[in-house]
Amino acid sequence: MTVSPKARLARLITLAALAAPIGFAVPCASAAPAASPTAPTPTGQPSPYHSHALWATINVCNPKSAPDVVGVRGSMPGTGQSDETMYMRFRLQYLDTATGSWEELGEGSDSGFLAVGDATAARQTGRSFTLRPSTTGVTLRGVINFQWRRDTRVVYATERVTTADHASLAGATPPGFTAATCQFT
Repeated sequence: MTVSPKARLARLITLAALAAPIGFAVPCASAAPAASPTAPTPTGQPSPYHSHALWATINVCNPKSAPDVVGVRGSMPGTGQSDETMYMRFRLQYLDTATGSWEELGEGSDSGFLAVGDATAARQTGRSFTLRPSTTGVTLRGVINFQWRRDTRVVYATERVTTADHASLAGATPPGFTAATCQFT
């Protein structure tokens, strides 16, 4: 029986995703509709969509000290509202070299939404995924969905793919590592 490349890649992910530290405060698709990207926050502050504190990065990429691990870390700005809770959802995708498109990696590569704290301040957190390599030369990236919620209503929502050159407060291996993609060899 021949196994498709997509099926082989889906086997890269184990069912367990290991959580990185959550909720570091940084100074500085829902059923409910999200606010307009240009709408100000309830306190009159600019919307969080254009903040420099909104980013996603790869901060662990199969290092010798943590083989077969890919870490995705994100940062999201607060809106100044103590009655809002911020959430992040971490996913891994692989580059399908035949089509040139990014595809979802499969089961075990989606954290679901995780609460990261109230919206009074910017917050960073991350998620590590342990892979079971079945092939080499795979390019991975992370995608983070961000939500600011008041009770169950989504006030703001957006998504970012991983990019490089971000200041991660914790979890990078080696310290200070940041990348847009991870070449899994």
